[in-house]
Amino acid sequence: MILDTQLLAVVDFETTGVSPQKGARATEVAVVWVRGGEVVDRYDSLMYTGVVIPPFIEQLTGISNRLLETATPAATVMRELAERHPPCPMIAHNVGFDALFWREEMLKADCEAHANPERLCTVKLARKLYPQAPNCKLGTLAAFHELPSQGRAHRALADALTTAHLWMQMRLDIAHHLAGDLEGLPVTFELAQRLQALAFAQWPKAAGAYVKAFAKGPRLC
Repeated sequence: MILDTQLLAVVDFETTGVSPQKGARATEVAVVWVRGGEVVDRYDSLMYTGVVIPPFIEQLTGISNRLLETATPAATVMRELAERHPPCPMIAHNVGFDALFWREEMLKADCEAHANPERLCTVKLARKLYPQAPNCKLGTLAAFHELPSQGRAHRALADALTTAHLWMQMRLDIAHHLAGDLEGLPVTFELAQRLQALAFAQWPKAAGAYVKAFAKGPRLC
C-alpha cells in the first residue's frame, strides 16, 4: 500500500475586510496541518495590527476591537507559524482570499520563504465533485456531509478544522469516483490540484496521466 505522507496546511483567516489592497488586515488565523487522512497539528491566534474592525465584521465574527487590544502582534504570529513547520502547500475554502492575506502577513513579518505556497481550493473542487449540493458554502457542505461540528462559524479555528475534515472527505470521494483509474494510488494534493481546474468528465484521463507519471518516479513526500 502506498501512503501519502505529504504535510499540508489548511488555513483560515478572519480579517477586517476583503482585501489587503484596500487596507484590510488579519484579525485571527488558524492553521490545521494534515497528513493523509489525519490532523497532526493545529495553531490559532488572534492578531493585533492596529486596524479598526468595522461593526458588521465584529458582529459576524465576534472579534471586537477591545478583544484585539491584548492580542499578539501579527508579525509575531506569522513568525511563529513560519517556525512551526517548513513551507508546505496550502488548502483553504476560497483559497484566493486566504492566500492573499497569508502572503501579505508573511511578507510583513519578513518570512518570504513561506509567503507563496502551492495552493488548492476546496470551493473549486466542491463545484466539480458535489453538483448535487445546494451550494458550496463551507457550512452547507459540512451539513451536506454531516461533518463533525467544530464550533462557531466565522472563527478561524472552527472554519479551518471544518475545511480540513471537508478535504479528507473529498479525498475519499475522489478515490471512490476514480477507483478504476488510480490503480491503488492515493489522492494527493498534486492530483487534487490538477482536478480542481478540470471538468469532472476529464478527471479519469487526468488520473490516468497521474498514474503514468507516478510510474516514472513517485513524487509523494
